[in-house]
Order: sequence, then structure tokens, then C-alpha cells
Amino acid sequence: MKHKKRNIKKIIWITLSIVVVLFGLTTAIIGNYLVDFALVNQPGKDVTPSAETNKADDENRAIIDANKAIEDQLIQQWENEVTIDTVDITSHDGLNLVADQILYPDSHQWVILVHGYQADRTMMRGFATQYYDRGFNILMPDLRSHGDSEGEYIGMGWLDRLDLLQWIDHVISLDEDASIVLHGISMGAATVMMTSGETMPSNVKAIIEDCGYTSVWDIFSDELSALFGLPEFPVLYMADLVATLRVGYEFKQASALEQVKKSAVPMLFIHGSDDRFVFTDMLEPLYQACPNEKEKLLIEGAGHGEARLKDPDLYYDTVFEFIDRYL
Repeated sequence: MKHKKRNIKKIIWITLSIVVVLFGLTTAIIGNYLVDFALVNQPGKDVTPSAETNKADDENRAIIDANKAIEDQLIQQWENEVTIDTVDITSHDGLNLVADQILYPDSHQWVILVHGYQADRTMMRGFATQYYDRGFNILMPDLRSHGDSEGEYIGMGWLDRLDLLQWIDHVISLDEDASIVLHGISMGAATVMMTSGETMPSNVKAIIEDCGYTSVWDIFSDELSALFGLPEFPVLYMADLVATLRVGYEFKQASALEQVKKSAVPMLFIHGSDDRFVFTDMLEPLYQACPNEKEKLLIEGAGHGEARLKDPDLYYDTVFEFIDRYL
């Protein structure tokens, strides 16, 4: 009888061991695949929201495309008129980070323009033309693991918030009287919001976030469903565990929503009504979480990252009227 009980216990332990090993292997395989897919920059990978993602109707699409052509012309003309210098800093963890810098004579107004996921600093040149025309010095960094900046893993705004603090210090080292605006789009918007929860110099006067997400967990959950048709549990938990070990942060920890709650800087929240990439319903909780001066702008008919292209006049009038209150 005792021998039989010992055999049963042995079978149970063997079975449990097999389950644990299989779970560990599954977690390693699935988790590493998703971390590589989402957080390792892959040159040549197209992450531009598709027409299916940005479901603008024909009329709105025609407006957006026409305004994009105008913006491209303005960028080309502006690039021929300004001097674009390349500057760099070393991050707290030893990475070389690169930015474009354009100085406006005798101005103490600065904007740091922060690009989106798997893009680079050139993405922000359309915004730069508008700020420069209004007398701003421009700084456009390549986020870590993007463009010419070093880094093995994409920071999704969380690692980048510390880099952005260093870029702010860089600006102040050039101009101690600088009045600084932070303006980010998509992942860049998440970056400026995550930075807002840190202690910043009083030189930072206003923050503009355009179509940013509430947290890395939330955006990955949405994309896991949209791209793979997979649920949060257990898949995202597997990826989160691997990311914590490999990349150094948890998806829920990387929360723009929680950082905005600690913000002391006036903030403008912008989103497009037809955003199917970072869903429009992320706008309201972010706006409500902000405890200080704030404003929100919803551009009807705009998909992801298209608010300025759907209605440029409304977009930039709102942005600069907001900024003018605080500079």
C-alpha cells in the first residue's frame, strides 16, 4: 500500500515537473518571439498604419493626402533655408543618442519634437516648419534604437523618458533662459507624457501629446488582438515576463496614464476620431488624469497620426494658442 502511494506521488511530481517545464518553454518561445517582434527595431519593417487601420472615408482621405503633399513641399523648402546641425548626447546607460538641431536667431523659445514607433527624427520635420516659422529653436531626437541613435530595444516611451530629460538638460546647457515645449506623436506622445511625471526643470512650459497611448500594456493588448487574434492571458503575460528580464521594464509599469497623474506642466491632448491604431477612447482617460491646466482636441475624420493633416489650421491654431498661454 505504501509502495503504491509512493508511486502515485512520484507520478504527480513527474507530471507537475513536465507541466512546469512545458510552461517555461512555451513562455520562453512565445515571450521571446513577441518581444523580438515588438521591441527590437527591424529595418525595413513597415509599421505605417494601413488604409484598413486608418479607416478614413474617400473625402477625408483626399483631404489628408492633399495636405500631406503641401506639408512635403513646405519641408523641402524649409530644409533649403535652414542650417540643420547634428548633435549627440550619451544616455544614462551609455548609449549614443543623436538629434537634429536648428537654431533660430535671438530666440529663447525651444521645442523638442519626438517621433513615433519605428520612425526617426525626420518624421517631425513637418511640425518643425510650423514651430520655426513662429520663432522656435528646434530639437528633433532619434529615440533609442531608432534612426542614428544606439540601443538594442525600443523604449516605448518608458526608457525614453529618461533620455528626454537629458535632452532637456542639453537645451538648457545651450540656453539657460530657454522656454521649452515638448511635442510628441504616437510613441513620442507617450514619451512626453511619461516624462511629464518626472521632476523637470521649470524651463519646460507646455506639453503637446498627439495620439499617445495610456500604457504599453494597453497598446500591446490591442495590437495582440488586432494582429494575431490572441488574448491577453496568457500570451501578453508571457511577453511581459520576458520583457522584464530582457528589456528591464514591465508593460504595466510603463504607463503614461500614471505619469500624467503626477504632471505639473500644462498639457494639450490631441487625437483623431478615426484612429484604429491607438484607439480614440484612450484620449479621455488621459485627459481626465491630468491634474493641472489642460485642453483636448479631437479632430474629426483623422486616423492615426493624421490630425494635423486632416485640419492643419485647427490643429496648429489650437497648439500655438495653448502654448502662448504659458511661454
